[in-house]
Amino acid sequence: MGRLVIAIPYLWLFVFFLVPFLIVFKISLSTTAIAMPPYMPAFGFEDGVAGFIAKLGEMSLDSYVWLTEDTLYFNAYVSSIVIAAVSTAITLAVGFPIAYGMARAPASLRPTLLMLVILPFWTSFLIRVYAWIGILKPEGLLNQFLLATGIIDEPLIILNTHAAIFIGIVYSYLPFMVLPLYSSLEKMDYSLIEAAQDLGCPPITAFWKITFPLALPGVLAGCLLVFIPAVGEFVIPDLLGGSRTLMIGKTLWNEFFNNRDWPVSSAVAIILLLILVVPIMVFQQAQAKAQERGR
Repeated sequence: MGRLVIAIPYLWLFVFFLVPFLIVFKISLSTTAIAMPPYMPAFGFEDGVAGFIAKLGEMSLDSYVWLTEDTLYFNAYVSSIVIAAVSTAITLAVGFPIAYGMARAPASLRPTLLMLVILPFWTSFLIRVYAWIGILKPEGLLNQFLLATGIIDEPLIILNTHAAIFIGIVYSYLPFMVLPLYSSLEKMDYSLIEAAQDLGCPPITAFWKITFPLALPGVLAGCLLVFIPAVGEFVIPDLLGGSRTLMIGKTLWNEFFNNRDWPVSSAVAIILLLILVVPIMVFQQAQAKAQERGR
């Protein structure tokens, strides 16, 4: 029975992760063709195992070579990582005080605060992003409010800029940061803070030496939950960032649907997956070794 319980998640990962990954990887090794689908499979089991082995030599690495020759893809990867990193840092700066306030709130009030955090998920993601267009556009609600209060003299240009992308990502992924932080902070023994203050430790010093290290597992989990989807984000850059925004999600969409170059788009997706998965695996191994040394 125990083996069956363990086998279920492995089966889930095999069916919904490994199999799609292998299909995309196979397409990335194919060549582009004017057909449906628009590529020529490099290998397959149509001719049996012997035919499969014979066709392995027909694999094409042209798509991966093309990625190294065109600087567009390198710039898209770098831009995506930078935007995702900045957005993650802003989300952490906004989410940590929220999670800390929730953890220190009365126990009877915490379920209500938790519900308010996840409440945006009850609305369609696309609708929520579209709503920000009405808020950030030059004649939108934000500029009307700032003009009415006399804070600015002319409308701010926020839409179709990186600032709009940051706002959209922070708003959309804030719950993914708050929930892991809240889970870590709720379990913290706050008598340690009181003891530090009794010993003359300033509040800021107590935060960095006690609160933040104890909340570090939630910080790392929240940062990964925000950073990973933000790197491959397509909807927010497309709607709020405009056509000039260069991110790998938009580049992948253009290659797949506009240029109909499935091998190149598959190669882009494989490289993106490796960029995200390899550091996570290295981090998990380092965490496991640290826990073993702690024992």
